[in-house]
Amino acid sequence: MEIPDRIAQQLEGETIQSAVNLGDEDLICFTPTRTILYNGEGLLSDESTEIFTHDVERLNVSEGRRKTKFSLEYVDSVESFSVSKKRGEQVLQRLLTGILGTKEVIAEEETVAGVFRFSELTLVITDQRLVRHIGSYVWDPDFEEYPFSSVTGLEFEEGSVATSAVISVDGRPERIKAPSDQAQTFRRTLTKALFAYHEVSSLEELNDAVRDESETAEPDDDIGLGLDDSISPLVSNDEDEEEPSRTESEESTETVSDDSPRLITNSSETETAADEKAEDPTRTNQQSGIDPEEFEAMQEQVATLTEAVERQNEQLESQRETIETLIEELRKQV
Repeated sequence: MEIPDRIAQQLEGETIQSAVNLGDEDLICFTPTRTILYNGEGLLSDESTEIFTHDVERLNVSEGRRKTKFSLEYVDSVESFSVSKKRGEQVLQRLLTGILGTKEVIAEEETVAGVFRFSELTLVITDQRLVRHIGSYVWDPDFEEYPFSSVTGLEFEEGSVATSAVISVDGRPERIKAPSDQAQTFRRTLTKALFAYHEVSSLEELNDAVRDESETAEPDDDIGLGLDDSISPLVSNDEDEEEPSRTESEESTETVSDDSPRLITNSSETETAADEKAEDPTRTNQQSGIDPEEFEAMQEQVATLTEAVERQNEQLESQRETIETLIEELRKQV
């Protein structure tokens, strides 16, 4: 990637650690202490640069339908810039790398492997630690960090809605929930970083390598097994305890008098018939008076119309982006 001369003039002896192409001639570059946003020459404007230092008090990120906005809050001011939404994650990872380095949260040679945002939970995985921040801001001084050197165990609990990563630090378990649509990427990034740090190749090897000695020590003989308030005993001595209510299956087995009317339903046959009807849409169409060939033709027409609408939406989106670009350039001239 070629770096424009205007950016090179703003480096002040620093080196560019990374950069993201924002489309057309626009570019955003990252040094250890600053972010440099470059806007190439447009239809109505000349090339320009904006500089944002990494010594921030808070970082806020808001996502719109097309743009991702970054707001950097300093002691006495707030500065912001926006990029295309599809470039937002790349910019966030590099921007956070600079901020965490400037604030000495991570070491100078430390690299960020991934950044994840789960609602108000932000997770930064580096090659040496896991940084966790909870709140409406993506980052502020109120954060927690878990060095990989202190990790004593890692487990994953998969659920239908989220996957929980249980990471033990100095024997104390910390639970992190990742939504299902991002859980696989989060798990892969975290395990890869931990495996590399501890020089292992599997979760089992990792847990064997980091297991704390206190967890494998034999329990003392004089330690009894008690019940806390959250565990109910299996046998109750309460004589006044109410008799448990009868289940539906028990009630259904009661004797019915010969004079009582009986309703016999063969549920298995009913379900089979319903399944056959659902699996055979042709039969349904025939019963409703719709010709199968006519029905297929209608489906093809709907698919064709859908594709046409999608193409029109893409064209409208492209035109809208062009108009908004012109508006932004006009505002800069005012």
